[in-house]
Amino acid sequence: MIDTCNLTIKDAASLLASKKIKAQELAEAVLARSEKLNKKLNCYVTICSEIALKQAKLVDTLLASNQKLGPLAGIPIALKDLFSTKGIRTTAASKVLENYVPVYDATVVSRLKDNHAIIVGKTNQDAWAHGASGENSDFGPTLNPYEQSRVPGGSSSGSAVAVASGTCLAATGTDTGGSIRQPSSFCNLVGLKPTYGRVSRYGIIAMASSLDSIGHITKTVYDNALILNVTAGQDNFDSTASAKPVDDYTQNIEKGVKGLKIGLPKEYFDGLDPNIRKLIISAVKTLEKMGAIVIDVSLPHTRYGVATYYIIQTSEVSSNLARYDGIRFGNPREKFGAEAKRRIILGTYALSAGYYDAYYLKAMKVRRLIKDDFINAFKKVDALICPVSPTLPFKLGEKNNNPLAMYLSDIFTVNANLAGVPSLNVPCGFISSPRETSSLINGLPVGIQVIGPYFSEKLLYQVGYAYEQETKWYKRKPEL
Repeated sequence: MIDTCNLTIKDAASLLASKKIKAQELAEAVLARSEKLNKKLNCYVTICSEIALKQAKLVDTLLASNQKLGPLAGIPIALKDLFSTKGIRTTAASKVLENYVPVYDATVVSRLKDNHAIIVGKTNQDAWAHGASGENSDFGPTLNPYEQSRVPGGSSSGSAVAVASGTCLAATGTDTGGSIRQPSSFCNLVGLKPTYGRVSRYGIIAMASSLDSIGHITKTVYDNALILNVTAGQDNFDSTASAKPVDDYTQNIEKGVKGLKIGLPKEYFDGLDPNIRKLIISAVKTLEKMGAIVIDVSLPHTRYGVATYYIIQTSEVSSNLARYDGIRFGNPREKFGAEAKRRIILGTYALSAGYYDAYYLKAMKVRRLIKDDFINAFKKVDALICPVSPTLPFKLGEKNNNPLAMYLSDIFTVNANLAGVPSLNVPCGFISSPRETSSLINGLPVGIQVIGPYFSEKLLYQVGYAYEQETKWYKRKPEL
């Protein structure tokens, strides 16, 4: 019997094409699992059973008539609840938009639908994408499927948990300072933050417009590349979407890493959990054995990243949230949660008269230096390998009363957003603490991020695929 919920996209597409399973059968299995596990993990805000089954029946009809369909035909995909969906509630996990139903689809959603992907639901998240834990949702926190007393990462918490728990085969996400890579790391998944502008932002509720990157979370590297083939590309509705031609990201993905120069930035190993450090170094040695050349490099302005990011990000947040006034649409501003209010206050202060030059303008200058660090590093190496998070998934509530500690969770991810370069998280192992209960006997997931030059997603997939096929960490599933 086929374990439909744990299929990869590649395997599911092959089974659908050969008519060994039907799209409706796959959708029904995923939806049944979603209804069951959502009560435990809270990864969905809205489950779209009726819509999904209707889409699946259409795919089966088209397949039965031997029509040629897109690579995602019949594949159940979940959408982060920032993505506008025509006729489906879109809340940003905030009570401000609790009853908002868009009249149009985001460009990414349209492209998925055009390829006959099955939309199974809208996933939970930190409200407005403000957070690194999934605890800031107005609809309750999402729980880590590997250890439910711990966070799954954020802000794309529900998307990661939905994929890890088998309630969809892939999910969309947004990454403003690590919001795809960190939850992917915490949930043993592959997550891509593409080059800024590689994927259209049109129709996606903005957090910080100059930092937001639109990506996705999958079980494997190949699956991730397959989705980017569909979602990437120019968009007349988004002036920041690049006109650069889209590669076939699956082509030559198995090429390997022999001869590639991999940089190890020393600044990314400061303040790192020693156990995580061991796993990262082990991953680097694996790549070395496969033929990669490892070179020590320096990104000297790394330590200014978090401070720079939280000035720019909160400033843009205060601007973007100004439109939610309860007059044109949505509920009154009193519905904003504590984290949204905090960021609005910080950002408005940084942009106010007398403080703009001291904070925002200075932060933009440091952002340029951080960008130059990456440009200079990529003159010496093809890609960088670094940790994603300085810690393992932390316990629910552990950092709620210390916003600064929560913000520091982004210390290794924000600089890629400030520079606009692409970064891919790939699972690299599990860590158990001897002080923990037996429930952690299988350990907590850890990921590495592979960072490359602008529009080098194909290279990142090549590195990630080589490492993944050598180690196969993606095969370890949570016990639910």
